[in-house]
Amino acid sequence: MDKNTIWAIVLSTLVIVASYLILPKFFPGLNPAFGNQATVQTETDESAEPQELDLSSMEENAAVFADAEIEAEESESDDQPALVEQKYTIKTDKVEVVFTNKGGDIISYKLLDHKDMDTDDFVQLSDNVSSKNRTLSLAFGKSDAKIVDEIFNTEITDKSITFTKTMNVSGKKTTLRKVYTFMDGEYVFKLDVLIHTADSTGLDIGGTAYTIRTSPQIGPHYDPKQNRYERREFIAYNGQKYKKIMLSSGQFKEYDKDFIWNGIAGKYFVELVIPSSPEKIRTAYYSSNVEVNNYANAQAMIERNAFSGSDISDTYYMYFGPRNDKDLKRYNIAENNGWNLGGKKVSQALQTSGLFNWMEKILKVILEFLNKLIHNWGVSIIVMTLLLRIIMFPLSKKQSLSSLKMQELQPKMKAIQEKYKNDQQKLQQETSKLYQQAGYNPASGCLPLFLQFFVLISMYNLFNNYFEFRGAMFIPGWIPDLSTGDVVKTFNFNIPLLGNQLRLLPVIYVATQLLSGKITQYGQAGAPGQSQATMKFMMYGMPLMFFFMFYNAPSGLLLYWLTSNVLQIFQQLIINKMMKEKRAEKEAGAAKVQKTLPPKGKRK
Repeated sequence: MDKNTIWAIVLSTLVIVASYLILPKFFPGLNPAFGNQATVQTETDESAEPQELDLSSMEENAAVFADAEIEAEESESDDQPALVEQKYTIKTDKVEVVFTNKGGDIISYKLLDHKDMDTDDFVQLSDNVSSKNRTLSLAFGKSDAKIVDEIFNTEITDKSITFTKTMNVSGKKTTLRKVYTFMDGEYVFKLDVLIHTADSTGLDIGGTAYTIRTSPQIGPHYDPKQNRYERREFIAYNGQKYKKIMLSSGQFKEYDKDFIWNGIAGKYFVELVIPSSPEKIRTAYYSSNVEVNNYANAQAMIERNAFSGSDISDTYYMYFGPRNDKDLKRYNIAENNGWNLGGKKVSQALQTSGLFNWMEKILKVILEFLNKLIHNWGVSIIVMTLLLRIIMFPLSKKQSLSSLKMQELQPKMKAIQEKYKNDQQKLQQETSKLYQQAGYNPASGCLPLFLQFFVLISMYNLFNNYFEFRGAMFIPGWIPDLSTGDVVKTFNFNIPLLGNQLRLLPVIYVATQLLSGKITQYGQAGAPGQSQATMKFMMYGMPLMFFFMFYNAPSGLLLYWLTSNVLQIFQQLIINKMMKEKRAEKEAGAAKVQKTLPPKGKRK
């Protein structure tokens, strides 16, 4: 192994160590200081029979609040026992939701159609809940205000639950009512927030009435140090443009742009807040502060504008469910869902590769078609990779022949560069003339690379994020889940940069990458100085970097890379043979021409 190769490996290792160990030190966790917030005092409201809400009009809502206020005043003289914290459960065919009457908030939200692969329980979306931060908790005032933590009166039916409380908010007697409504067959539920102020002056706390928030962290629970392919994002859509902000630990920032919905997304699940009247929303914040056990939040907070008068009635539709095309696109068209929710383009919340989204959709259709025939996602990945390699073989062949032509022109190119090194204009003219005479187009080698890059990015995003890979088994006992890394053995200690699990797929992948690089280099023999150094780095340094980058990658993604490498080896062997024959033909032709020429002494 020569000096350049050793330097390539050393530098690659230093880059990896720096990215894993040094960069995180520049982003320490930060806790926001509590700012402008309302002073909330509890006022007893122990009415035994909370009245049923009729949300048909603002006038009716106002009447309900008036009744609640009278009941609260009358109940002050009654010798009724104090309210205590209780839990309530609502269950549909899709979700099981547990509420607390403390704040009228959600403390557990399980998806009954989806299993958590680590716990073998249902996926828990309401993660990182604490006594100071719960799912869909409400705070009077801005996003940094403390949540309402009082015990509410509760009324529950089969698919609906109502929480009511009268309290003093900044000196104003205020009644808050939260109504959650669920429906079978839907990942969307509805939250109505109704507020009545006794003095009819409304609520204005620094320009804000209240703030509603998503879960402190969206589940399933994960270890960001072990699973670097999991992520959390704040996402928003304004009706025309989709915005995605990757969250790192210690953020508390305002999103001051318009939106018709926003929320927090993980790799496979998403929580969206869809206000029925976006014009009433003042602004939004996103937080990734560390609040519980060194585990960062990933939370969206939506501030509602201040209001005047005595009553407000706000409706929010909440999508808490899988981040997949099948379930999200139902809410693009009103007729396709039970809530008649449409026109919001909720499917924009899908994880895509952006510019290459069109190609990703094509690849997804092909993959799903293959799986209908094969009934194994792992085998489907292999077959689709094989088909793509066959389709792209002519491009790879053209690229290799182009590189062969370039190698043939190298001596003449070098002579031109030496002759016109001080005259750039003449150098360009002579180089262009040489290309024309040889029938060589420099762009001919770039187009195949460009198209392959398109496919590479699209395949990466597809196999890294495809929802159907969750729990999809390929080989029992080795690769039981294509959405996570394969596991051969789990240690009770961490291996630096890798974690506590021994994986086999990354090792096989790197071995095939090295072999593929070696065969490719053999087929492109003859590259000069700097190109040789670059080739050595690509052959040794890049696979080493990829080993660490992809060690904890999903098995589905690594299976694609591995299959692609194996097919590349066979493809390159075929191309090398063709190029060898091509060189032999040229050498034979040159020798034949040489034989027809007279001896040097007799040439004129």
